[in-house]
Amino acid sequence: MHSHHNGLKTAALLGLLTGMILAVGYWLGGSGGLVLAVVVSLVMNGVSYFFSDRLALRAMRAQPVSEAQFPALYRMVRELSAEAGQPMPRLYVSPTLQPNAFATGRDPQHAAVAVTTGITQLLDERELRGVIGHELSHVYNRDILISSVAGALAGIVTMVAQLALFLPLGGDDEDSPNPAALLLMLILGPLAASIIQLAISRNREFQADASGAALTGDPLALASALRKIHLGASRLPLPAEGQLTSAAHLMIANPFRGGGLASLFSTHPRMEDRVARLEKLAATGPRGPVQFVR
Repeated sequence: MHSHHNGLKTAALLGLLTGMILAVGYWLGGSGGLVLAVVVSLVMNGVSYFFSDRLALRAMRAQPVSEAQFPALYRMVRELSAEAGQPMPRLYVSPTLQPNAFATGRDPQHAAVAVTTGITQLLDERELRGVIGHELSHVYNRDILISSVAGALAGIVTMVAQLALFLPLGGDDEDSPNPAALLLMLILGPLAASIIQLAISRNREFQADASGAALTGDPLALASALRKIHLGASRLPLPAEGQLTSAAHLMIANPFRGGGLASLFSTHPRMEDRVARLEKLAATGPRGPVQFVR
């Protein structure tokens, strides 16, 4: 049920971004600026989409690991990929102490799953399996594609708003946008676009939680992992600099701190909300109440 709802919500938010572009484009009277903004944004986000695996892995200094080094990790990922009927992704470990994990790659054939040293030390095998299920779900749900599209659309809105500054504002011309409206658009356009983009990101997290729980058949393991990671990540926040910000939405837990109003600007839903949904899934369960065999 949730997954259907999440998909519709993502589609609605993407539609909203597209609507903003059309509105802004109409208001600017189809100037060449809109075309330019569309092209630039598509190129920038297209590049990050095709290189999504490399960029994120480099940002986290993640190294490829062999099966000999991490047999349990390989076994887990192999079982879950097989369960999903998908190819085996490349596996990486990042020497970061902050407990985190992320998956990247534009499709299952180009997927990479990375875990930090911190997470392998913090979680037990069942919890780590829950996290891997979540990460693989991001790849299978095409979330990198969805976030690239959202990024491209938000980028177009932002660029058009900035270009609007350079438009000749004819004083006596009836059609010219008035300066106050222009200023509003310059500030509110990009703000609204990024809020929508982040809402899409949070929505995909809920989706990956639900799909991951269905894949592992163990929602409570992921819930327990999220609680532990949340504590661990807040004790060791990542330095918010460089390329890390661009990889934030791919991670299992938001590496940056924030609460209150900041929740509007968060890439992830509140941990409490995610845990509550997972516990609800565990109670109703896709396969009846899940029986844990230790």
